[in-house]
Amino acid sequence: MSNYRRLYIPGGTYSFTLVTYQRQPIFTDPQHIDLLRQAFREVKSKRPFDLLAIVILPDHLHCIWRLPEGDADFSTRWQMVKTAFSRRVPAITNKDGAKLIWQPRFYEHCIRDEADFNKHLDYIHYNPVKHGIALNPVDWPYSSFHRFETIGWYTNTWGNTVPDDVEDFDHE
Repeated sequence: MSNYRRLYIPGGTYSFTLVTYQRQPIFTDPQHIDLLRQAFREVKSKRPFDLLAIVILPDHLHCIWRLPEGDADFSTRWQMVKTAFSRRVPAITNKDGAKLIWQPRFYEHCIRDEADFNKHLDYIHYNPVKHGIALNPVDWPYSSFHRFETIGWYTNTWGNTVPDDVEDFDHE
């Protein structure tokens, strides 16, 4: 049994990694990505949070959330997102009837400062290139990279080479 303890900070900003069950490439289907977006909207309407950045890859996703002041409960929100998505997607089940869509846990990191935020933001947006599913971040359609490019945080050539701050950084 692990002694891992999650760090819950009201109003905190967190980076998350969620992986599909046995790395099933369920997000190769654009309809599944739309269903995941619906799940996020549904949960945000009930338990608000700011989705600051995201990338959805075939078998996992990375994102950064900011929680409301006085609220640190990201675990319930993730359980709600996973449940809302799972209700909408056909999948095999285990002997208890639970759908086998997600790995049971997720990785979280509390963002400490602006430099930490920027490093995680770059990691998220470079991830499709890291995994060999896009030549450049701008080529991957399921990423907030495009929103950040529009507001001037990135150029369309950013990530054509490995960014220094993500070269030895791994959250898979």
